[in-house]
Amino acid sequence: MTQETAVKPIVQLTDRAAEELKLYLARQGKPGAALRIFVTAGGCSGLSYGMVVDDKLTDDDFVIDEQGAKVAVDRSSAPFIAGSTIDYKTEKLMGGGFVVSNPNAVSTCGCGESFKTA
Repeated sequence: MTQETAVKPIVQLTDRAAEELKLYLARQGKPGAALRIFVTAGGCSGLSYGMVVDDKLTDDDFVIDEQGAKVAVDRSSAPFIAGSTIDYKTEKLMGGGFVVSNPNAVSTCGCGESFKTA
């Protein structure tokens, strides 16, 4: 399913995240690929985010294209992260990375990589 057929995007990218994603995919030699964001059971809060570069999208994926940067979310992960914003943050000690701001999370762990929903 593409963004055009969805009522609203499953996730949104900030301008910075879109630019960083395009740069990252170009460095990987996969400028046409997407960043796949998924949710798995695990982590100290119960659910964890995962992110991988994926150039094999399916009809069951929600694909969001913002400024030429693509994000894919599978149907089983979508309810857990619907309405989330993906940003790119740079930390002095930890480097940079994509960060999920999830309105469905009622609690998160200290590292921000796992969360719990209602």
